[in-house]
Amino acid sequence: MLLGQPFWVWQVALAVLGVVVLALLARTIWQPTTRSLRWWALGNIVVNSGIAVTGATVRVTSSGLGCSEWPKCTPESFVPVGVEHAALNAAIEFGNRTLTFLVLAVGVIVLVAAVRTRPKRRDLVFMAAIVPVGVLGQGVVGGITVWTDLHPAAVGSHFVLSTLVVIVTVALYVRCREPQGPLKRTVTRPLHRTATAMVPLGLVLIVAGTVVTGTGPHGGDAAAPRWGFDLEVVTRIHSVLAWAVSALAVAVVVMAIATRAPQVVRRQAWLLIAAIIVQGTIGYVQYALHLPEWLVVLHVLGSTVTWVAILRLYFATTERTAPTASGPAAEVPDAAGAAGLAPGR
Repeated sequence: MLLGQPFWVWQVALAVLGVVVLALLARTIWQPTTRSLRWWALGNIVVNSGIAVTGATVRVTSSGLGCSEWPKCTPESFVPVGVEHAALNAAIEFGNRTLTFLVLAVGVIVLVAAVRTRPKRRDLVFMAAIVPVGVLGQGVVGGITVWTDLHPAAVGSHFVLSTLVVIVTVALYVRCREPQGPLKRTVTRPLHRTATAMVPLGLVLIVAGTVVTGTGPHGGDAAAPRWGFDLEVVTRIHSVLAWAVSALAVAVVVMAIATRAPQVVRRQAWLLIAAIIVQGTIGYVQYALHLPEWLVVLHVLGSTVTWVAILRLYFATTERTAPTASGPAAEVPDAAGAAGLAPGR
């Protein structure tokens, strides 16, 4: 039995299992359909969001320096052998590092599937190629985080980079079932602009959350440096930003109902409201209970779910349509469209 075996035995067992699963799913990668590509793209969203949650687990368990070096775990070994920290802390940190390879593997799989998609979609290949690059960038930022002894700026950048990569994964997910054509708005201009405004505001909210984390007690290690801000002040700023996002979400729901927006828009708006209510409740409860570890991890999970909900709403307000015989539809001016990440349904 594997119980009681060294940690590396578990790693090898999981790697073998991964190879077996990959072999069984090889057809969906080499000969992808729209449906199979969307499933892989959904997996891309899940793993890139999930790595942020496991990173929070590393932080609240003070396991951030369980591996004191990078890319090695210790000066002598790539695996946690002879580490200075407790074995559990080393296992948690090393496990989180290992999960990076899973995230990278899924990203590469999606890229291969996008390249193999027929007819060829350059836009999908472009977006799929960004994700593995972002994951590799995460590895570099992770190394900087260790080299700086978990400086809050490095820890926060680690989380924000995951957040940015998730934008691309969601864009790929919604775009892969659309034709490669012009972008058309499916809602009124005020509704579209409100949904668009939530994206940068949501990103600022996440950045503010990393500042709160960098000021609070969960730095990943007892000796980790912290920001010298007043925790109550930065928490209140974070709260004000959260209420601003909530107000915009309510405005979108009202406008969607009043203008009879497409069902997908109304559904995504209500899902966002639900995510915000749950996330806000967790936030206030964890603050009242003085930031218990399990609630901090749950709050990070809630932030990733809310972020994906914001993006899904944004992408639902427009769609790409196939050019008609009478000519292409009018393009919707959009900064994301210029970068190949214009929203889809």
